[in-house]
Amino acid sequence: MANEPSLDGVLAKEYKTIEAMVAIYCKAHHSSQPCEECQQFLAFAHKKLVRCPYGEDKPTCAKCPIHCYKPDMRAKAKTIMRFAGPRMLIHHPVMAIRHLLAERRPVPAKPPKGASARHKAQSNSAD
Repeated sequence: MANEPSLDGVLAKEYKTIEAMVAIYCKAHHSSQPCEECQQFLAFAHKKLVRCPYGEDKPTCAKCPIHCYKPDMRAKAKTIMRFAGPRMLIHHPVMAIRHLLAERRPVPAKPPKGASARHKAQSNSAD
C-alpha cells in the first residue's frame, strides 16, 4: 500500500466499507484483530481499488463485469461479505445502506482508458 496512491471519493468510501466488514469478520473468527491474514486481504483490496479501471464510476464488485480479484481472494471476499454484510446494519448502518444503494445503480459502460486512481495519480505527478 505504501507505493499506491491514496483513495478519494467513492473509492475511499468503498475501502472504508471493506475495512469495516473485515474488522467484523476478523473479530468473530480470529484471535487477534486485525490478524495478518486480514491485513493482507485489506492490502490486496486497496491495491485493486486503486487500480480499478472504472475509477470513481466503480460499480460494486458483485455487479462488476471485470473480475480483478484472484480466485482465492475473491472467495475470501465472498466469505467475509456473507458473514459481515448482515452485521453491518447493526455496527455501521450508514455504510451498509450506502452499499446497498450502490448495488442498485446500473453498471456503467466500459471504463475510459486512464480512469483508475493509479493512472490519475501518475498523470498528476507528470505535470
